[in-house]
Amino acid sequence: MRNASTWWKGISMVAVATALLAAPAFAQNAGEVKVSKGVVHIERSGQRLPAPAGTRVRQSDVVVTGADGSVGITFADTSRLSVGPNSRLSIDKFAFDSTTHQGAFETSLDKGTLAAVSGGIAKETPGAMKVRTPAAVLGVRGTEFVVRTGDGTD
Repeated sequence: MRNASTWWKGISMVAVATALLAAPAFAQNAGEVKVSKGVVHIERSGQRLPAPAGTRVRQSDVVVTGADGSVGITFADTSRLSVGPNSRLSIDKFAFDSTTHQGAFETSLDKGTLAAVSGGIAKETPGAMKVRTPAAVLGVRGTEFVVRTGDGTD
């Protein structure tokens, strides 16, 4: 009887540990690449990953496009970002509650071009979506916009 009890406790602990480890990985998905052309990759945890359509994008990812690259990403709050050639965009923070539509969405455009259509986060909480550039911080108030910044070489 004692061995059966120990066995069930062990199985229960494995199940709980598996659930706890799986939940953060799923929660980290912020959006998905819908369109990818030319050279596009994601820098994640020290790795350089190709970014074809269907690739999941996470908080802390850096999206990088080459001279012929562009990428369109749709986020969980329905925000859409289009990143143009020779760009570097960091997804600094993404948190979204699909029930209340509250959250925070912060990115940094180090260089290149970005076109954006805000989604649920900016509509529910104006100013909760921000885009940082080397020269400014844009507080998005539920709108569409385009921003371009250089790296000093263009």
